Amino acid sequence: MTIPDGHELIYDWNLQGEVPKPPSKSIELNDETLRDGIQSPSITDPKIEQKIQILHLMEELGIRGVNLGLPGAGERQRSDVLALAREIANCKLKIKPNCAARTLKQDIDPVIEVSQKVGIPIEVATFIGSSPIRQYTEGWTLDKLLKLTEEAVTYVVEHDLPVMYVTEDTTRSNPDAVKKLYSTAIGCGARRICVCDTVGHTTPHGVGQLVSHVVQVVNQTGVPKVKIDWHGHRDRGFSACNAVAALAAGADRIHATALGIGERVGNAAMDIIIMNLKLLGWIDNDVSKLAEYCYLVSRTCKVPIPPNYPVVGKDAFRTGTGVHAAAVIKAERKGHAWLADRIYSGVPAGMFGMEQIIEIGPMSGESNVIYWLERRAYQPKPELVKKIFDSAKKSDHTLTDLEIYEIIEAYESGKWHNRS
Repeated sequence: MTIPDGHELIYDWNLQGEVPKPPSKSIELNDETLRDGIQSPSITDPKIEQKIQILHLMEELGIRGVNLGLPGAGERQRSDVLALAREIANCKLKIKPNCAARTLKQDIDPVIEVSQKVGIPIEVATFIGSSPIRQYTEGWTLDKLLKLTEEAVTYVVEHDLPVMYVTEDTTRSNPDAVKKLYSTAIGCGARRICVCDTVGHTTPHGVGQLVSHVVQVVNQTGVPKVKIDWHGHRDRGFSACNAVAALAAGADRIHATALGIGERVGNAAMDIIIMNLKLLGWIDNDVSKLAEYCYLVSRTCKVPIPPNYPVVGKDAFRTGTGVHAAAVIKAERKGHAWLADRIYSGVPAGMFGMEQIIEIGPMSGESNVIYWLERRAYQPKPELVKKIFDSAKKSDHTLTDLEIYEIIEAYESGKWHNRS
């Protein structure tokens, strides 16, 4: 039997009308898990050995930027940043480090010291609040912000380190302030600027408006090769959409964290962004280690993964519903993994090293039971199928493998009649 082409089987409305064009430049990713991610009050700060494991998985996923932390925050942070930077240097990793620092010499100096000790450049992500609400609360004037910007960027450049100039709360800042702050930073030597949705305020439309404005600001400076970063939080749940919108509007690099961990409801989720960029065809990274990366962060940061979480949640590719399971089984029996992986899934499990799983529960059909038994080399004898099927229908939950094995054992030993 000839398998139809995928385009014949799926009409993709995502590709109709005015579709965001893939960026003409290479997409960069910057991982904030080890800095912004562990700022969550519910997160356990991993041990340095665990952080190094996470760092290597970032490398394997093709993530080429990593925020190592804020070394000016204390001795432990400084020690961890030093160890991570040394690991990058010793292992000659492709991932490029950066560190957060306020626009203050006391925050910048620890980054300079780490860079000098390990012998590799560390980008200084020097940040300052830019919105009117922040200025009013802190008693700042725009002139003061410009002075601090000029001093901090100039100081970093004088020490031969690259600068990423970050404006906090950019998405609630007025256009004139944004222009003056970025223009000043670029004029002083910053070659990367970061647009921040610090409180998760913006929508994808707002992202397009803001990033397009920033692109114009950069172009008007006349300074070549200045790159634009996007850093978004997910308070309104738009973070992944906003990341894609930022790239479409001209951003070069996206910041995110594993599982979206971070302050309040967290950051944009690196794993979800990678998944979507892969499905869009905007990146060709090897994503086979995506689940391992998420599970490691979940385990070491002690943050549980919800069962319905995309790709790595335990229910992401599971079904116990009879209609759904029957369709997957029929697709598999047509002899084409592509078909089975998409009939009831918008995300192909196989692309991310996962597989479709059929369970047995109250909503199952007999086909679920037969499939489950055959996958485990059991003969789907009608009486056994009925025993399992009847138990599932009486249950208030999806049967565990242990429960099913107990039914099989009771059936095979002839003790089924003793079961209630």
